Amino acid sequence: MTLSDSDVAIIGMTCRFPGADSVDRFWDVLGEGRETLTRYTDEELLAAGVPAARLADPRYVKAAQTVPGTDLFDSELFRFTQDEAEILDPQHRIFLECALEALERAGYDPERTDAHIGVYAGAGMNTYLLHNLGERYRAASSVDHYRLMLANDKDFLATRVSYKLNLTGPSVSVNTACSTSLVAVHTACLALLGGECDMALVGAVHLNPPGQGYQYQEGMIFSPDGHCRAFDAEARGTVIGSGAGAVVLKRLKEALADGDWIHAVIKGSAVNNDGSAKTGYTAPSISGQAAVIADAQDVAAVDPETIGYIEAHGTGTPLGDPIEVAALTRAFRDGTDRTGYCALGSVKTNIGHLDTAAGMAGLIKTALMLEHRTLVPSLHFTEPNPDIDFAAGPFFVNTEKTEWKSGTGPLRAGVSSFGIGGTNAHVILQEGPARAQAPHESRPELLVLSARSADALEQAAAALARHLRAHPGLDPAAVAQTLGLGRRAHPHRLALVAGSTRSAAMALALGDEERLRRGAAGREPSAPVLVLTGTGADPADAAELYASVPAYRDAADACAAALGRPGEAEALLAEDGAVAACSHEYALATALTAWGVAPAGLAATGAGLATAAALAEALPLADALALDRGAAPYRVDPPRLPVVSPRTGRWMTEDEGRDPAVWTGPAGPTASLDALLDGTGRHAVRLTPPDGEPGGLTHLLTLAADQWALGADLDFAAVHTGRDIHRVPLPTHRFERRRHWVEPGDHGARVEAAPAGDRLIARFDPADPQHNVELIRDYLTEAIGRILGGRHLAALDTNLFDLGLDSLVLIEVVAKLGQELGFEVPAASFVEFPTIRSFVDNLAELMGLAPGTAPGGDGTAPAPRVSRRARRAADRHTGQA
Repeated sequence: MTLSDSDVAIIGMTCRFPGADSVDRFWDVLGEGRETLTRYTDEELLAAGVPAARLADPRYVKAAQTVPGTDLFDSELFRFTQDEAEILDPQHRIFLECALEALERAGYDPERTDAHIGVYAGAGMNTYLLHNLGERYRAASSVDHYRLMLANDKDFLATRVSYKLNLTGPSVSVNTACSTSLVAVHTACLALLGGECDMALVGAVHLNPPGQGYQYQEGMIFSPDGHCRAFDAEARGTVIGSGAGAVVLKRLKEALADGDWIHAVIKGSAVNNDGSAKTGYTAPSISGQAAVIADAQDVAAVDPETIGYIEAHGTGTPLGDPIEVAALTRAFRDGTDRTGYCALGSVKTNIGHLDTAAGMAGLIKTALMLEHRTLVPSLHFTEPNPDIDFAAGPFFVNTEKTEWKSGTGPLRAGVSSFGIGGTNAHVILQEGPARAQAPHESRPELLVLSARSADALEQAAAALARHLRAHPGLDPAAVAQTLGLGRRAHPHRLALVAGSTRSAAMALALGDEERLRRGAAGREPSAPVLVLTGTGADPADAAELYASVPAYRDAADACAAALGRPGEAEALLAEDGAVAACSHEYALATALTAWGVAPAGLAATGAGLATAAALAEALPLADALALDRGAAPYRVDPPRLPVVSPRTGRWMTEDEGRDPAVWTGPAGPTASLDALLDGTGRHAVRLTPPDGEPGGLTHLLTLAADQWALGADLDFAAVHTGRDIHRVPLPTHRFERRRHWVEPGDHGARVEAAPAGDRLIARFDPADPQHNVELIRDYLTEAIGRILGGRHLAALDTNLFDLGLDSLVLIEVVAKLGQELGFEVPAASFVEFPTIRSFVDNLAELMGLAPGTAPGGDGTAPAPRVSRRARRAADRHTGQA
């Protein structure tokens, strides 16, 4: 297969479409030829706020293509407060989740890649602001008005994703009505090829108000019965649906070099506009559509005769379908006279017209067909529209699930999307290059999972077990690499060492506690203290480690060189004796440290003292190894790591560490190491495997698994150093969603000012400044707690920005507090004093409520005594600094 420098790979895909909350379920819908239309009862529609008079209208279609749970959102994952989440457009919420899923499906954690990732995305009309937040918007203060605008305007869809996921490439909101998705894809491809970004996250979202049908009107785009019959004689329109989709794009040659999973290849794309040469602003144009299709084929440098499928815009309207087929035929006829060879279909017959996300649905559908080499049926086609002459053209409507055969070249397809207003887009796709057979090395692998709660972790483990059982041919190394490199680390953790996907699936499904390592990382993870005993390894285990772990191999080579035996590390490790044991233990500890397990101390006995001396840099490696041959050091440097004295069983003092006799003398009676470490935030890590347990690579990975479960920040790039990286699609983050929804007419959770007579200042006691300070503190604690959704009410010393609050929210809180106090509180005070306690203490000083001061006797606050710090904060806020 010939590759071009302009080829772009689709390396990750995700979706929330009607009837399918994942790409795998979407493929099931397509392959089974299912329509995902939801029919509503009158009771359901009335409950959703549809007027009874509308239900009595025979033209009202009680059906929709919808996605469930648009009121639910994992706000804590993306660090939104309760109030922020409630006012955030649900389209932005869903797209944020899709964005993270798409990157995880591609195998990339934005926090652990140097790649510049761009975002190109669009959203539909914001009906939530229109219907649910309208009253609040009209009654909003200037700050609240600004916050509502930031939370609901289309302009902030892409940049919000970039901000929340820390993506540093271009961030561009794209909106061209129904063609938004493919125009975003086209724009992203140009940015990739122009070097503006290394990867691009591309997608769109459109949500209708939940639980509602629609009014049918003759001649409009809406179907009278909810069915979309693309290209059929009975076609009368479509149904506008809800959905979201996203893909991750990368230059093909780099995707191949990086071991990415390639779903399909974008060979070329084009965008244009109809201009005014048509019957009206909303009408389609044969010439405009034909031109964009031909341009895309030219850019892709493909012959129309090599294209075996077209995913049409296919809205199922009596006028639009014939125009689209005529435009396709005109474009194809420049390159072929063949008839009836190219399959035609429309995903709208399955899931409806997703407006801004429509092209993304067509793109993902077509990429899946290429990947599975299978054509799926276009639904509701019985007799062709009489204005379409299929017999004379290249196309036929595909109505069966069939194998897609390539003939003499790679499978290719075109995807069309045409926007109201005339912006047309067309993309040429090709099947991905054949995947190299995974080497399936016979070696153990470290698989890791994490989540923000124990329940979510169990769900993640079950999902991975199901996936591994369903895909037994997956390369275990690729699974381990994807989980380690492509997932964000959360507090609740699970790790497993397994030699095959079948073994891993069994352990996960059965909850095999002997093999699974579980734990929860605290804010300060427990720190490891390496226990060194100078115990050697079985020669076979040492040989396995030397062959498979570069950090172990480098350390063993260093030991051999220090002994004057360069190039003899393998022979050294196979020997009996203390020197070989010390070399093995030194290499094992060095490898673990290279993987991110940073020791907080060392505890050693016997020959392990030599290892400790080398690791703590108390002695050069050659001098440390000489201890095992009876040589006493002349000089010892203070150890750079805390070391437990073998004589006292307690941490060495600096003077002890300098004493050569400590590193060579016999050990005296010592207290229990576990007792020494108890309550210190440290734990013992015994490098020697217990009797009966495997050594070698399995043991090293198990040590790493234990530390991961306890919260260690493992460097998975280092764990997989020296190996080709391969990524595979795996189950993604388990979202922990809560309801965030403002009903129409509900002004939501805001901090309201009390009437003048009930203001906070009226409750002040002139004789008790401390009482007044506590009133302010209680007011802020309650007000901020409401914004946070009732959480963190006692977080007096927690940085409020760490809880997800932003400066706009706090500026509004400060403004309301000022009204309560009749005192102008510096708006930027929370920037310098970001905890409730520090903020109130500073405010008390400003108001003269600090110890030894009191408010004025008339119940009003005295002139403030402004501290130097407060003045700096206020100046910074007003731009005078």
